[in-house]
Amino acid sequence: MANYRYKARDKEGKNITGILDANDEQDLYRKLRDMEILLIDAKQIEKKTVFKPLKAKDLSELARQIGTLVGAGVPLVRALRIISTDDSIKAEHRAIYAQVLTYVLQGMPLSVAMANMDGVFPSLMINMYRAAEAAGTLDSTSMKLASQYQKEDRLNSQIKSATTYPKILMGMIVIVVLILFGYVIPQFEDLFSQMESLPLPTVVMLAITNFVKNRWYLLIVFAIAIWLFARFALKVKKVKFMYDKIKVRIPVFGPLLKTIYTARFARTLSSLYSSGISIITALEIARDTIRNDYIESQFDGVIEAVKAGEPMSASLERIDGFVKKLAASIKVGEETGQLDSMLISIADNLDFEAEQATQRMVTFLEPVIIVFMAVVVGFIMLAVIVPVYSSYNTIGGSDL
Repeated sequence: MANYRYKARDKEGKNITGILDANDEQDLYRKLRDMEILLIDAKQIEKKTVFKPLKAKDLSELARQIGTLVGAGVPLVRALRIISTDDSIKAEHRAIYAQVLTYVLQGMPLSVAMANMDGVFPSLMINMYRAAEAAGTLDSTSMKLASQYQKEDRLNSQIKSATTYPKILMGMIVIVVLILFGYVIPQFEDLFSQMESLPLPTVVMLAITNFVKNRWYLLIVFAIAIWLFARFALKVKKVKFMYDKIKVRIPVFGPLLKTIYTARFARTLSSLYSSGISIITALEIARDTIRNDYIESQFDGVIEAVKAGEPMSASLERIDGFVKKLAASIKVGEETGQLDSMLISIADNLDFEAEQATQRMVTFLEPVIIVFMAVVVGFIMLAVIVPVYSSYNTIGGSDL
């Protein structure tokens, strides 16, 4: 059963259009005839398989394979056939590469074939391949892309692995606190109930304990509600914009995030510019790789200023969210006429600094989490010990 978009004429002579399921055009004709409609023209609607966007690691491996095979003299069609029949990759990835091969066999350039995959391949890769096809440098461009996405994957992996320990530590804190309030503290309730008065920390602790013990399910509902609210709120454009703006301005984390955002932009810009893509197009593509709406929103003014003849360094210097080193390095490249090499140099330098920034972020988070845990445990100990110690003093005083 396939979908057909048809043009037809009803019994009153009016032209109508629509979409209808049918086994073939003859079946479509019969169905329309039964509705007293005369078929004029029909075209089958192709159902495209929806693929997920490829991750940086997969893009790097694909580009490296294309660069290696094409560089060794293997025709592109054969190279894609070899890649798409590799049993060592996921079935979904083989299906993606097979579809690209189908488009290329139909006469499409590689860049157009990738563009037809509806977001599977990033605009950076598509545009660099488009420039490579015009210059005849498909192999070297592929190796540049492989290096680009390898660095991106390495940075993403470092951020993920670096934040794993703080996440585990926070999870442990939550579990310990729930055990203390749900099981350990209730053991002291009988003792506290015999006391005439309790200090404020103890009263607060007992209230929290009763809530955790009797209404623990509300904590789960509340946590899920907060998670859903945050997830949907960040899909609102204005909320996401304000959130991204706050991220680059908060103490400690703001400067670290600025380094990471600048590194992403510089790496992409250097790859595009060194591949022969115009600076305006390179800026437009590199903007979309920053992943911060607040910074990206400032690029409309930057691009217009560059089009008007302003140096790129002066335009980028006004971006709130980039480290100043980027504009200063680009300015040196503009004055010396070696902008391409300077962009590569600053990209490598910022990649290293982004890795260091990630480590500093974790180094800062660990003691903060430990101090938070110490404060929670200290509060509980204070709430338990103070009334017990006071009762002992009262008993001792009465004996005298």
